[in-house]
Amino acid sequence: MTEIRELSTTDADFDRKLETLLAWESVSDRQVNRTVDEIIADIRDRGDAALLEYTRRFDRWEPADAASLEIPAARLEQAWDAIPEAWRTALEQAARRIRAYAGRQKMESWSYTEDDGTLLGQQVTPLDRAGLYVPGGKAAYPSSVLMNAIPAKVAGVGEIIMVAPTPGGEVNELVLAAAHVSGVDRVFAIGGAQAVAALAYGTGTVPAVDKIVGPGNIYVATAKRAVFGRVGIDMIAGPSEILVVCDGRTDPDWIAMDLFSQAEHDEDAQSILICPDADFIARVKASIHRLLPEMERREIIETALRERGALIRVRDLDEAAEVVNRIAPEHLELSVADPGALVKNIRHAGAIFMGRHTAEALGDYCAGPNHVLPTSGTARFSSPLGVYDFQKRSSLIMASAAGAARLADTASVLARGEGLTAHARSAEYRGKEE
Repeated sequence: MTEIRELSTTDADFDRKLETLLAWESVSDRQVNRTVDEIIADIRDRGDAALLEYTRRFDRWEPADAASLEIPAARLEQAWDAIPEAWRTALEQAARRIRAYAGRQKMESWSYTEDDGTLLGQQVTPLDRAGLYVPGGKAAYPSSVLMNAIPAKVAGVGEIIMVAPTPGGEVNELVLAAAHVSGVDRVFAIGGAQAVAALAYGTGTVPAVDKIVGPGNIYVATAKRAVFGRVGIDMIAGPSEILVVCDGRTDPDWIAMDLFSQAEHDEDAQSILICPDADFIARVKASIHRLLPEMERREIIETALRERGALIRVRDLDEAAEVVNRIAPEHLELSVADPGALVKNIRHAGAIFMGRHTAEALGDYCAGPNHVLPTSGTARFSSPLGVYDFQKRSSLIMASAAGAARLADTASVLARGEGLTAHARSAEYRGKEE
């Protein structure tokens, strides 16, 4: 039988147990860091030649030259035409919903004029070029292509460069089709730290980008951290998480399957149920035991539930909200009678799924909001990927003559207080009456 730990907020050592449960160290070890640093330096020094060598070594295929690393647009369209109609329909519907939601996030420029004629404002502009990393190892995720590329397109990014490893030289048709429907501009069959380095610094073939988004393994995550500053990145993501708050009135099979939905990602994924009803927790546990044997990814789910899963009993839903805010989960389901009331108490969560019929899986694929979310408690200070991640804000300041005169004295006093007299005199010059 699957073992999953059971906790209660009334336990004397609950705080320690919760801290242990949530502990996740995403920092790479020294060897990984050394390897990644060497790869990045090699790509910077040798460009395409190094990129070809790493592709041959790690992806086990023989590109003829650097130009053959690029997958032409016609090949993306071919993949789109070749996949089953049901897949095309699903991708189109998901893309349409993601695009509609993203459209509401787009920031616009604004300004206002003060009484003396001074104009202040904010100019919003898109990134020139964004890089999208798409995993190609254990699994391929066309949904990630949609979630990363479409907000960039809505933002008005000039060019989207996608990279995806092709182990053995085999491409994933669904990923290529998703790139086509998302409007990705160029695709390269490269992966790993070398692909991140190529996007950050550019090679003769791969253009340098302004920001890199998308998930990857520990080498990809380490490389993204290493190149941050040269380029922007979305986040350093940890294992997938789901936290379900239930009042005890939802079908326990539904809850068990929701916990499975994240646990099946990998052995480090985390699935947690919080509930005030001890009898319902027991029923969910029974559902887990009964349903798990029929799951295709049973061994992965079983390991994840055993190592990082939990069933937590709380006194009431108010306390449940307190525990949620301590955990700051990536995905939060509020499977309760009045989710609208409970959500007002939630301060920290990547995405909140409200009501008994809102499975987290809907958000992964087609609800509309982005599935690229903060993990490992980072929802305390960060947000889901969105259009705003592909836009920049520039402050606008245009002082009138009267405005310059009015501001000069204040600027001068503050500048001289800091010992920066050139600053002060620069302001004073503009403040003199003509």
